[in-house]
Amino acid sequence: MKLTIKKLIFISVLLLLAIVTYSDSKITRGPSVGEIYFIGPTCTGLGLFYSTDFGQTVICADSSFSTNIMSVTADKTAGVVYYATLTEALYISYDYGNIGSWEFRNGGVKIQINSGLTEGEIYSSFSKHSEDYGVNFINHSYNGFFGSKIDVEIDIEANVGYVLVNKYGVPDSLFLLISYDNFENLSLHNSFNVFNNPIGQIRRGVEFGELFTIYFLIENNIGYIKYSFDYGLNWLLMNDINVSNYFIKSFTGSRQNGELFLYLSFVTMGWENAHSYIYHSLDYGKTFEVFHPFAKGNEPVLANFSSDTTEGEMPFTVDFCNFSIGDIQQYEWDFNNDGIVDSYEETPVWTYQDTGYYSVGLTITGTDSSNTFLKENYIQVVKTTGITEKEKHKISCYPNPFSDFITITFPQESTTNPYYLEIYDISGNRIRTIITDKNEIIWQGKNENGKKCSQGIYFVKLNNFDFIKKILLTH
Repeated sequence: MKLTIKKLIFISVLLLLAIVTYSDSKITRGPSVGEIYFIGPTCTGLGLFYSTDFGQTVICADSSFSTNIMSVTADKTAGVVYYATLTEALYISYDYGNIGSWEFRNGGVKIQINSGLTEGEIYSSFSKHSEDYGVNFINHSYNGFFGSKIDVEIDIEANVGYVLVNKYGVPDSLFLLISYDNFENLSLHNSFNVFNNPIGQIRRGVEFGELFTIYFLIENNIGYIKYSFDYGLNWLLMNDINVSNYFIKSFTGSRQNGELFLYLSFVTMGWENAHSYIYHSLDYGKTFEVFHPFAKGNEPVLANFSSDTTEGEMPFTVDFCNFSIGDIQQYEWDFNNDGIVDSYEETPVWTYQDTGYYSVGLTITGTDSSNTFLKENYIQVVKTTGITEKEKHKISCYPNPFSDFITITFPQESTTNPYYLEIYDISGNRIRTIITDKNEIIWQGKNENGKKCSQGIYFVKLNNFDFIKKILLTH
């Protein structure tokens, strides 16, 4: 009996390590839309790359990085970039990381660094932060902290921060701690079972309380993308993607609603083959566009696909987004997992005529290898309900007019695809996007930056459908 318990604990620990194996960041967003920095392979070693067009084209700012580099982050100040080393040294550049512009700034800085919300503000994990570009640091008390740190992130909302931890003796759980006073005090915010509800590295978005997480399971080479709109209390599964243990993986949220960058790099032992890939999403990780900013030698093949919608009434037509990588010679799609190739197109469209759950597989073939990705029960087709599209997307809002908050309800909860609720002002400017799988949300009259909107007429729109509800905000 003791042997069995030890074995179970050992398996639990292995699974935990398989889910969370890193806390450094190899990619970071810059202060402007489309601006990213990432640490990636060069022809001879590691370098810092810089892009202003989402990774489509890049500049190698510095090709002299060593393997001692652990993480990179960009300041709110244009052109200011930091990196931290394995020996906990902090370096700064005021010239976009260009070679020769780096200065040693401080020692004893954790390998995980995060840029703050104002110019010159940088965090050393959760233990301290600087307000003068890393010259001086202010220590935090972090009362209430327990366990071992896995990851740290700060929120867009001032003084709000998160620490993801595990705890010795509890191998099947992870714990999310939250601080509302800049890591002076921490409290338990949420817990996650690593078997049923795992979580990985966390990254902020552009709204208060908005978080992304991606956890990678070594056992099946799949990464799962989740999104939270309420400070990590509830999480929506947005997508699952095919990855490989041969790739270094990192990700970051960015400057636009729904924007997410996933970074993969591939290097063989002899450095004869080296590649970097930037996956860019504008719909919270549901679909991606892929850029290949650096290439050297033979390229691996990796099959990946998704769709912005996976549930519908019969007949249900699906446009598949293919974001596979490699020198691909052939695509083979199996839309119902029956072993028969249904399409050889790169980005096919398929119509499901009957109800049920459908597993979808894609096999890609390169010059010397192939790769297959199967999404089990990925598509769900249901019977026609007789409810019109307008009725399905009808919105109820009360009280209307409102001053403090308004409750917005939809006909039913979403079983697979989350609702996208957009709020516009009278000039047609989108001021807020809310994502939820519930059929009710509460809007407190605040825009994307958390500021109270001025009184007046606003419009609520659901899932890009034409049905629009007019609401009135009073003070």
